[in-house]
Amino acid sequence: MKVLSVNVGEARAADYTDAPGGRTGIDKRPVQGPVRVVVPGPSGTGGSGIVGDNVCDLRFHGGEDRAVTAFAREDLDAWERELERPLTNGGFGENLTTTGLDVNGALIGERWRVGSGVVLEVTGGRIPCRTFAGFLGEKGWVRRFTQAGRPGALLRVIEPGELAAGDAVEVVHRPDHGITVSLLYRAATTERALLPGTLVAAEWMESGFLEIARSYAAKYGS
Repeated sequence: MKVLSVNVGEARAADYTDAPGGRTGIDKRPVQGPVRVVVPGPSGTGGSGIVGDNVCDLRFHGGEDRAVTAFAREDLDAWERELERPLTNGGFGENLTTTGLDVNGALIGERWRVGSGVVLEVTGGRIPCRTFAGFLGEKGWVRRFTQAGRPGALLRVIEPGELAAGDAVEVVHRPDHGITVSLLYRAATTERALLPGTLVAAEWMESGFLEIARSYAAKYGS
């Protein structure tokens, strides 16, 4: 299990984004050498946990529980075959492109040590948006991506440091529950009846997912 590439995005103007200012950092490209990883600050005000990566829409991206995003090369390869087009590392706007790691099967609250020092914690999965759809230029992309149920992971920074392409990834902690990235994502999107059961992972969950789960449980019960 390792990081194939670390990807950062430069803020660029785009007519397909509704981010304030009309700019997006979704076009992420692999960078060479070590990259600093930091705790970026609260959601809504904090940006990316990857130094040099631009987050332009702080309403939905960046902050402590969405500091870093990861997507498996294996999933990019599957989408390459389905879309019949090449997808480079970073092609889905992810910070870390991994290999050998079951990103979607990771448990909410699972911790990864990347390289010698950085520790990241899984908080949820990536929800597709208009910017993502516009960037790829695929018709019906939001629905298609959602139905696939392979969103990649959102991560918070537990221990800052430096990481680089080629760094090993080690799973150093797994919570005692069965709520995976994929399960939580399906619960929040296509299988809402699963939401109350995901609250066993509440203490580790990304704030948006947590709000959805708590609201549903309050309205419909368990």
